[in-house]
Amino acid sequence: MIKQLWNGLKISFAMYSGIPTPYTDWTDDNMKYSMCFFPVVGMVIGAVMYGWYLLCGILPFGNTFQTAVYLLIPVAISGGIHMDGLLDTADALSSWQTKERRLEILKDSNAGAFAIIIGLMYMLLYFGVMSEVGSRSIRVICLSFILSRSLSGYSVVTFKKARNTGLAVAFANPAQKKVVQITMILFIAVCAAGLLLINPIPGAAVLVGAFLVFFYYRHMSMHYFGGITGDLCGFFTQISELVMALFAVLASALLM
Repeated sequence: MIKQLWNGLKISFAMYSGIPTPYTDWTDDNMKYSMCFFPVVGMVIGAVMYGWYLLCGILPFGNTFQTAVYLLIPVAISGGIHMDGLLDTADALSSWQTKERRLEILKDSNAGAFAIIIGLMYMLLYFGVMSEVGSRSIRVICLSFILSRSLSGYSVVTFKKARNTGLAVAFANPAQKKVVQITMILFIAVCAAGLLLINPIPGAAVLVGAFLVFFYYRHMSMHYFGGITGDLCGFFTQISELVMALFAVLASALLM
């Protein structure tokens, strides 16, 4: 059991982060609990993000440089896997084709015009949001990286899949689904409690933003693709993190 958990942790970090990880065979037995550790990657991102915030309080970095690093931290630690899902989904949704054609576009490794446009718009808006981060919002934003991955992990083992192959299926099929579901619910509950304890109004705003995007993600995936895929999970992760940061900053501004 301990060996399976350890191997699951390594597989989760190997897949969902750019952090160097010891090699592990991706067998069904080793992948049983790998999704349970998906939110742990978010813990690392949140910890590094908060560390950067504290460092900027000591060293005389300008706001532009500080904000640029805020944007780079999640992409660098995640290895860009979720950003890839956002861009692929942007191309597929913008095609206005059949479900089958949209699924083909998701698998296309080439970036279309809409992927580039949406990617630039996303980073520009994220830059604007993170440039407004302060002491009232930073800690709840750091927790949001755990919450986004907890909700995404829950969807992987719960929602209908759009096809019988792909990343979401590869992690969902061998997973101990009940264990993963319970683990994700516990992560979500702890995140919710932490958000409300740290700063009730921005924390509540983050929760509202997270669940609004989560319900949209489920509806959009079922309506336009017939289920979820790994790319759609990445789309959700990126959009939810942007919306949660936006809601946290807006709620914090109302308290001033």
